[in-house]
Amino acid sequence: MAMVRRRSRGPLSRLALSLHCLVWLSYSAAPAAAGDDDFFTHLHTEKAMANVTVSPGRAGPVDITIQLETMDEKPLTAKAVSVTLTDAKAGQRLQTVQAEHVSDDHWRVKVSDLAAGRWTLGLAISIAGSDTFSVEAPILIK
Repeated sequence: MAMVRRRSRGPLSRLALSLHCLVWLSYSAAPAAAGDDDFFTHLHTEKAMANVTVSPGRAGPVDITIQLETMDEKPLTAKAVSVTLTDAKAGQRLQTVQAEHVSDDHWRVKVSDLAAGRWTLGLAISIAGSDTFSVEAPILIK
C-alpha cells in the first residue's frame, strides 16, 4: 500500500483551512451556559469582540444577549449597542433596536416574533464619542 503525501500549496491553503475552522467554530462553539435550543456566535473586529446568544434559537419570541470584550478578552464597556436583523433570503430588514444595558459588558434585546431562516445579525457598538464600529454575522433560526 503506497503512502500518499499531500503537499501544502503554501500560505493560501493554510489561510483557507484557518478560515474554514473559524467558520466551523462560530457555528459549533457555545458557552457552557447556553441551552440546547440557543444559537451562539462570536463576532470580532480589530477593536472588540462580541459573544452573542439568541435564546431560543427557534422561531418566535427571542432574547438576544451580547457580551462585549476587548481584544485581550477583558470586559468592554460601551455607551450604546444597537441590533439589526436582516432576512438573508428575502433581504427584508427589521427595525434597528437599541439594546438594553444589563451590566458593564452585557446588553440585551428582545424580539417579539422572529421567523425561522437565515438572518444577518448586525451590531453597531459605540464606545466613546465618535468611536463607533459595526460588525455582522449570519445566524440560523430553526
